[in-house]
Amino acid sequence: MSEGPDIAPSPNAATAAAEPAPAPDRGRFLPLAKIAGFDIAAPLLAYSLLRSAGLSTVNALVLSGILPALGVALGMARDRRVDVVGVLVLLGIAVGTGLGLASGNARLVLLQGSVPTVVFGAVCLGSLWTRRPLMYRFAVDFIGPDTPKGRDFADRWRYPDFRHAFRVTTVVWGVAFLAEAAARIIIVESTSTGSALGISKVMRYAVAGVLIAWNVAYGRRARRRGEARGAAARARGEVPPPMPA
Repeated sequence: MSEGPDIAPSPNAATAAAEPAPAPDRGRFLPLAKIAGFDIAAPLLAYSLLRSAGLSTVNALVLSGILPALGVALGMARDRRVDVVGVLVLLGIAVGTGLGLASGNARLVLLQGSVPTVVFGAVCLGSLWTRRPLMYRFAVDFIGPDTPKGRDFADRWRYPDFRHAFRVTTVVWGVAFLAEAAARIIIVESTSTGSALGISKVMRYAVAGVLIAWNVAYGRRARRRGEARGAAARARGEVPPPMPA
């Protein structure tokens, strides 16, 4: 990425530099606070308190699962739109709660997080046989399909390297989510209920963090490679390929 032009310092540059830096935007920390509160800390604390109060393992897990569900519901109400991932999370909580209450098996309640993970991973891999892989659709939706940047982004689909990069990204996310679900099942079956609950809560965000870091690094490398090939093609006078049907 090229850097912007140099800008000459203004006469007030020294004064501006001496002034305290503006406070960081607190809005960007709200999602992290929500994750730490509703999705991790609150359920673990609620489970511990409910167990100390004498509730059974199943009932404590079910009641502690209300807090993440409430966080998802409040997020959708605030944004005034249905979040597909949020719906999958609520579905997983509902399935795990129903199975746990019907069977009295706490481990079935703990497997609720595997439901949206398996569904998302399977949809990622299944989307490879559609016109556009899932991660590309997410990227277009995030940028905004009706914006100039979104239309320019969508126009790049004509380039084979661009399509290949998003197919690779979709494969990696799909396989990683399925592997995470398998690891969660092993942990639930081989550790205590409290340990499995804590590990399952943290694992989801640890895996997502690793995937996002990989995605950023891979995206930058793929973009540099694509720009280099595009520049070479323009130098040879080649016409860009047409948009695939």
